[in-house]
Amino acid sequence: MAKFVTIGYGDQNGYDRTDAAVRNEAHAHDARLLEAGVVAGIAGSPVQVRNHNGAGMTVESGSFMSSALPLAGFGIIEAATIEEAVQLVSKTPCAVAQGVVEVWPLQESP
Repeated sequence: MAKFVTIGYGDQNGYDRTDAAVRNEAHAHDARLLEAGVVAGIAGSPVQVRNHNGAGMTVESGSFMSSALPLAGFGIIEAATIEEAVQLVSKTPCAVAQGVVEVWPLQESP
């Protein structure tokens, strides 16, 4: 099985606009994914780390990425194909509640 990194984006306004039954089913879907071994979590506050040329580390609060929607969470899922991974995340809260989920194939380092 291949591994995929998922990145969910969404905001409270979009979540609140989504029908409660749809949200509840999305959370139930997340629970089933977690029971199946998916690693997922809510995004905390990030820091940026730099150590250019190995000459000294700097750490800066805040994210490097920017998006129209705030970052909501991350996951690592296993699926046979990217199409299967897409199907798995298509029913998660960020995907159904007016947000978006990115699916990135994870090529593990040797």
